[in-house]
Amino acid sequence: MHYKTISELAPLIESGDLSPVDLAQSQLARIDLLDGTLKSYATVTTELALEQARLAESEIAKGKYRGKLHGIPIAVKDLCNTAGIRTMGGSAVFADNVPDHDATVVVNLRNAGAVLLGKLNMTEGAMGGYNPELQVPENPWRPSYWAGASSSGSGSATAAGLAYGTLGSDTGGSIRHPAAVCGTVGLKPTWGRVSRYGVMDLAASLDHVGPLTRSAADAGIVLQAISGLDPKDSTTLSHNVPDMLSKIGMSVKGLKIGWDEEYSTSDMEPSFARAVEAGVRVMKALGAVIVPVTMPPIMGEAMTAWPIICSSEAAIAHADTYPSRSDQYGPFFRQWLENGNSHTATEYANAHKLRLAMNGELRNTMRSIDVLAGPSTPKASYPVTPELLYGPIPTNRKPWDSRFTVPFDFSGLPTIALPCGLDNNGMPVSLQFSGHHLSEPLLVGIGDAFERATDFHNLHPPV
Repeated sequence: MHYKTISELAPLIESGDLSPVDLAQSQLARIDLLDGTLKSYATVTTELALEQARLAESEIAKGKYRGKLHGIPIAVKDLCNTAGIRTMGGSAVFADNVPDHDATVVVNLRNAGAVLLGKLNMTEGAMGGYNPELQVPENPWRPSYWAGASSSGSGSATAAGLAYGTLGSDTGGSIRHPAAVCGTVGLKPTWGRVSRYGVMDLAASLDHVGPLTRSAADAGIVLQAISGLDPKDSTTLSHNVPDMLSKIGMSVKGLKIGWDEEYSTSDMEPSFARAVEAGVRVMKALGAVIVPVTMPPIMGEAMTAWPIICSSEAAIAHADTYPSRSDQYGPFFRQWLENGNSHTATEYANAHKLRLAMNGELRNTMRSIDVLAGPSTPKASYPVTPELLYGPIPTNRKPWDSRFTVPFDFSGLPTIALPCGLDNNGMPVSLQFSGHHLSEPLLVGIGDAFERATDFHNLHPPV
């Protein structure tokens, strides 16, 4: 039951054949069994989950079915405010932070009838390292292997069957990285599609909130619930929210998929590169047209702009607590904030200029295609140590390693990450499709078509 999808469970709940209370209890029991080792949860909201499950069961029995998320147990990254429930953002600075309001995404999930199992562990401030006072999520595929970037708890919980869907955030890849290395689907929406009200900022102009699930259709179901204009967030888009499942079952015949072979396979572990190439061939066999493209030459230089923009905006977001409470931050994020405070206005402006130039060139690259294919990450999961994850910014950190994710945070274009096999080390690898502005229904449909032609989404970790 724990590896069922939302799409499989929803009809059973609607018909009354499956009790939301029983489902919530089974998930809470699995969390209790496994999460002491996996450490994906920062806070488990047992009483709230059972209360919401009982309400869902009562409403459905009375014919008041709200939709596919009604009675479905989910969890959210611990930077989404939850009224009366602590929200730490991965930092000891906020260990006692108990908001008096819910983030809009939490409100929207509740209105859809979802059952909140709890809050998920993450890197400090949604950046790269962990606060030494808090826990590091494990990758359920293998102990002491990287579970992804900041939404690591979301990736771990979704992959291990500790929630049927989770929310993560993506500033430089933190929905797609954990989805990729934990073997789940990750959908980063168009910037502004989902409200960020009540979600702790890392970098306000780059942050996206979106789902991690075990199928493309499930990602569409969750995104449907959380999307839309929010008067509390002036950056949300006024466009009507389409039916995110409208392309489910679609044919990809004639679909134009851009493919830059050198960009997608160079500097990649060979078995990972082969898996991504094989995924593209699957789409070709289904009738898609593979269009050779060349990624913008400016990309290498533009990747160096991301740390400047992100750290500068992070310093603004944490101005109330850094440097005044610097001793409570971990080494990585403390250094990140220090870097942000040290950048000049000229450096930030030049970085933003590079970002805009790259966005323009990327639009030109994609003008004659429907989607762009490539890897979701530059490498599969790898061994990590507490010293590495709790330590300062690694000296070997390279901006170019973010070439598959950062361009789409810069541009705000939507992307979907899909499991496409295992590498030679037996760890998940992932194929990414990136679309045009507001093309999420197409990405969900493409993901569904890929899943119908393959079985990779049915691979689960040995837990």
